[in-house]
Amino acid sequence: MYNKISTMDGLLIGRFQPFHKGHLEAVHIGLSKVDNLWIGIGSSNKSHEKRNPFTADERKEMILSSLDSKTLERVKIFFVPDTGDHDMWTYHVDSIVPPYDMVFSNDEFTITLYKKRGKTVFEVPLFKRDMISGTNIRELIANGKNWSDLVPEGTKQVLLKIDAKSRLAKIL
Repeated sequence: MYNKISTMDGLLIGRFQPFHKGHLEAVHIGLSKVDNLWIGIGSSNKSHEKRNPFTADERKEMILSSLDSKTLERVKIFFVPDTGDHDMWTYHVDSIVPPYDMVFSNDEFTITLYKKRGKTVFEVPLFKRDMISGTNIRELIANGKNWSDLVPEGTKQVLLKIDAKSRLAKIL
């Protein structure tokens, strides 16, 4: 029997506005390929605006409350504020998160920036994209339509607790 010499760590970065079932699927895909997954909450310095209605702490709570205890042992969450400098953004991320071996994303811009640096990128397939997108979920919440089956139970509880409907109705 051989012991594993090194572990592989991955990075999943997103805005998670809100954390939905597609994001949850991306976490599971990431953890199927690496030992540990760093989750970077992007635009962490923004909230209460149309594209970024939820605070970084609210999004962190959504993620943590949506993952089971086994998954939580392998995940760490980091706040990644916007810099406004696209060329330096990935280096800014590197100054915040521990070293990683692979980046998980389905965002073309993120994929391009990391590939340009020679990083290993795994393009996460979109999960039920016709329904499951942050934009669509935010609009459903604001309009009082059914959204709760598009997010994990933990996210649902956070959104209800913070009265996301009222906040989104004002912003959107």
